[in-house]
Amino acid sequence: MAIAILYREELREYDFGPGHPFRGDRYEIFPTFLQEKLPEDDNYRFIKADPATEEDLLLICRREYIDFTRDYFKAAHEGNLDHVKFGLFQSIDNMPFDQPGKLEETARIIIGQAKLGCDLIQQDKYKKAVSIGGGMHHAKCNFGEGFCLYNDVAFTAKYLQQKYKLQRILILDTDAHAGNGTAEYFREDSHVLFIDLHQDPRTLYPGTGFASDIGSGKGKGFTVNIPMPPNAAYDSYYRIFGEIVEPLAREFNPQIIIRNGGSDPHPDDGLTDLGLPVRGFHMIGEKVCHIADEVCQGKVIDLIASGYNKRVLPYAWLALLSGLAGWNLEVEEPEPATRKFHKDPAYAQTKLVEAEVKGNLKPYWKCLQTSNPMLHF
Repeated sequence: MAIAILYREELREYDFGPGHPFRGDRYEIFPTFLQEKLPEDDNYRFIKADPATEEDLLLICRREYIDFTRDYFKAAHEGNLDHVKFGLFQSIDNMPFDQPGKLEETARIIIGQAKLGCDLIQQDKYKKAVSIGGGMHHAKCNFGEGFCLYNDVAFTAKYLQQKYKLQRILILDTDAHAGNGTAEYFREDSHVLFIDLHQDPRTLYPGTGFASDIGSGKGKGFTVNIPMPPNAAYDSYYRIFGEIVEPLAREFNPQIIIRNGGSDPHPDDGLTDLGLPVRGFHMIGEKVCHIADEVCQGKVIDLIASGYNKRVLPYAWLALLSGLAGWNLEVEEPEPATRKFHKDPAYAQTKLVEAEVKGNLKPYWKCLQTSNPMLHF
């Protein structure tokens, strides 16, 4: 069955300007690469979504933040870079360079894609929907940061709760950076299980997502932070999925899975220090597909945008989608394999992280009170 790929050419306007790490050309590179490697046919369908409305944005943002963000980034695109009050609503890494794209307008498209993805799946038109440009997991209700203006991960879950009355939603964040914005939205919500695999926050922005952060109030135990040690590679990720992610997903029994994250766990990313090879991205997509088939009739909304090595990005993204969609497509490394892909230097440290995560969460989850002997290699 084909998957829905939500995409518009206007996404290239999500561009902070020449010299900034986040440029809009990623949204031209990947669709071209995908079409070269795999025909649309019965594999996927490109679908255009309408931009989000003010009412949509109010589901996740305060009015004053929407007003500032709209007006500021419109003026910036027109060449009027007035930074008065910028720090009240945006972090310095969201400050556009000269000649930025239509950032706020494009951010609305990304929210619109999340909304349409929910509708397509809940109305049984597709089992899986992929939003190219999605996964803006650092944005908060009244503050934008980490190259993110509006948090479409949070919107997706909130919209599914509001419109479709879903009671159990799994968010799986595999971006190299902790999803601090998403975590804030659902910290006290026991209807959303938020599992976040990211590089150790002592070594990478945004400096949050320690294993001890397990949520609060009614949501205590429903935030699962898994801080991967630097250089964690295939074996580490495979182990964490088998020991923590998959058992939790089965016990929680979600009605849908939202996954976000792009290529930045790759060792050649440039901004991060993880070691996941391209085949590891395929493994993640495949694991998510299998979990979804087992617990929620195959329903997955996938949000994908990140990655800062443009050579690696299309390969890792394609590997993710290939695993998720079950395409019979082998995706190789963009460069010849080197020693760094042959051994996982952080595997012993990953086992210590696993033990810490389990120790913190055992009071809340039966599945974490025993270990899987098959993975003790």
